[in-house]
Amino acid sequence: MVRGTPSPSTQSTESAARQPLRVVVIDDERDTVLTLVALLRDEGYEAKGVHDSREAVRVVQEFEADAAIIDIAMPGLTGWDVARGIREAMGDKRPLLIAVSGEYTKSADRALAGMAGFNHYLVKPCEVNVLLALLAKA
Repeated sequence: MVRGTPSPSTQSTESAARQPLRVVVIDDERDTVLTLVALLRDEGYEAKGVHDSREAVRVVQEFEADAAIIDIAMPGLTGWDVARGIREAMGDKRPLLIAVSGEYTKSADRALAGMAGFNHYLVKPCEVNVLLALLAKA
């Protein structure tokens, strides 16, 4: 996604200046958030972390996120609730949503991920290359 509209004199039709993708990491485990945010920033992404699932939808909207990585097993609002909240608040303009979980219950979780509006489902610990490949599609 290209942010902003450069003037025609500064933008070539062949190569537009791309801004870094914005990614929000939503997980109640602070170490997970800090690690993923640091990794994403090292890879050139703008990244922000959220530890409180009740703040997640607001942060995703205000940050104008291109993607959100959401732990599905959080206290308070679950990742399913957060994804539904993002879907309802942002509609078709919602970011790429990636569900992550430390527990894997095969097709049930995948089906629920689709119903909540997730685009992808990964099991913790996530393979970094797989995660980065998914984000590259945002």
